[in-house]
Amino acid sequence: MALVIDWVSSILITVIALGPAGYAENKASSWITLGIFLVQTAVGVAVAGGSFGQLATRLRVLKTTGGTVSLLPAFLRSVLVCLVIPPLIFKPDGRGLHDLAVGSGVYRLPKS
Repeated sequence: MALVIDWVSSILITVIALGPAGYAENKASSWITLGIFLVQTAVGVAVAGGSFGQLATRLRVLKTTGGTVSLLPAFLRSVLVCLVIPPLIFKPDGRGLHDLAVGSGVYRLPKS
């Protein structure tokens, strides 16, 4: 669900930036949306511990050794998510190749 929220918000930002007609007519609009997704997820993970969608669904991305993921590893993680295949290959603990590459994991916050 977090991924869907992130993708829809990236589309909305693209539509706002290009306008509805520009979004529909611009052949690069899907690449622009992907770029916005990449930036907003990387910055969100580095600054707030999760993307907009992850924060909304009470998920956090943390280093497996504890603490938050810094910007460069968060950017690498987001690039790997954009490649699609790394998240589909995962260990039994649920961490995909994108998390294994940067030593992170996604953790659900307990309900308060």
